[in-house]
Amino acid sequence: MSQKGLEGGSYKPLSQESIDKIHQASLRVFEEVGFQVNSESALSFFVQAGAWVDSETHVVRMPPQMVMDFLSRAPSEVKLCGQDEEHDILLGGARVFTGTGGTALNIIDVETDLTRRATLDDLKQIARLVDGLENIHVFMLPTYPSDISAEDVDVNRFFAALDNTTKHVMGGVYTLNGIRQAIRMAEIICGSPQELRRRPLISMITCSISPLKIDRIYGDMLVQIAKAGLPIVCPAEPLSGATAPVTLAGTLLIQNVDSLAGVLLTQVVNSGTPVIYASVASNTDLRDLKYVTGSIEMGLLNAAGAQMAQFYRLPFYATAGMSDSKVVDAQCGYESALTSLLCALAGANFIHDAAGMMEFALSVSYEKFVIDNEILGMVMRAVEGIKVDEDTLAFDVIKEVGPGGHFVSSDHTRKYMRSEHYYPSLSDRLDREEWEAQGGKDACRRATERVSQLLSEHQFGLPSSVRKRILSEIPGIID
Repeated sequence: MSQKGLEGGSYKPLSQESIDKIHQASLRVFEEVGFQVNSESALSFFVQAGAWVDSETHVVRMPPQMVMDFLSRAPSEVKLCGQDEEHDILLGGARVFTGTGGTALNIIDVETDLTRRATLDDLKQIARLVDGLENIHVFMLPTYPSDISAEDVDVNRFFAALDNTTKHVMGGVYTLNGIRQAIRMAEIICGSPQELRRRPLISMITCSISPLKIDRIYGDMLVQIAKAGLPIVCPAEPLSGATAPVTLAGTLLIQNVDSLAGVLLTQVVNSGTPVIYASVASNTDLRDLKYVTGSIEMGLLNAAGAQMAQFYRLPFYATAGMSDSKVVDAQCGYESALTSLLCALAGANFIHDAAGMMEFALSVSYEKFVIDNEILGMVMRAVEGIKVDEDTLAFDVIKEVGPGGHFVSSDHTRKYMRSEHYYPSLSDRLDREEWEAQGGKDACRRATERVSQLLSEHQFGLPSSVRKRILSEIPGIID
């Protein structure tokens, strides 16, 4: 049974004093240093809002009160809907949800175990797979199809997802026309533009560039999405020791300012835009300046990001669950589990990249989606914590059983046995003899079989009338 929206927040890597210090330092950066905006349309909105804008350097500075005023206009909760209402989620507070992430260039082929370039068919297959994985709540487009032209990649990625999963679809975008096409497609599926805004089936991601920069392309796209009034994610990806100070506190400061700059722009453009504060903060291995994704520091940075989002009362998109391993092995498991657990316990609202991603975010593995689904089930059980009341303490049951007795046949055991404990669907709990009799399969081999099973069982597709209308009205889609 899927668990989602459970309240996290029991893990707090930052003290309240530390949160206040990061906040005050962030306001100083906005006022004294500023951030560069290379999108003319975005820059014009900051000018209209009364920010201090240097016309030559395109650096925008804002006094603390202006920063806080515009942040206060952003909603504290953002609803993301699926085509099946069962998959609707409400981001905010310390409620925890998980999802896939991207955008990986490569696939580890399920049949050959060799790495190859991802295709559009892979994206369709992964959408079908994730549709059947109960602990993955959002389908964020995880791969970039190598067989699609750049001008058609947005519409084809969103169509491949919407035609193959009932879960909410989130994705990065690459062209202004692609944004328009994806929005039109979602409007057709919902039935009208108004219905899409009421039940947003899609959300989009536009990134700030660390340190302290909104570039022309992402700035233009952010303005367009904000004007459309659809949910938008504003992540930043500072790397400790490279595009941010080497200290985690300094990286958090850059992360906070960079993401808040995107949030501010959405509210300057369209007050009340559903926006999600976001972190992809990580560190570099300073021995060779390599970007790493499976480090414990990435877990710490994103767990701390959850606390900052809660401070600003903004929904939060965290990054965790990746591994730097090249194969599905023990390293792949422990790196993914630790970072996801830290973020979930901290109350990160949407943990993206929580399934499938590996090899410095360059590749995804079909098997890893299945294994991560198992990890996330355990993570959510940890978030749930331990309920203590008169019934769960079971004093009367203990008194009745007494010394030397057992609880196997107790009504109390039958009442709680399915809800109190997480029962894995992939992990092995057989005796050795039975395990050997069934082929002695390791977790990766069991995951391969589960992939085949889920893909063969998948049934969902858009209604034929909706597909026909999309294909006739929107050019560039490869069916």
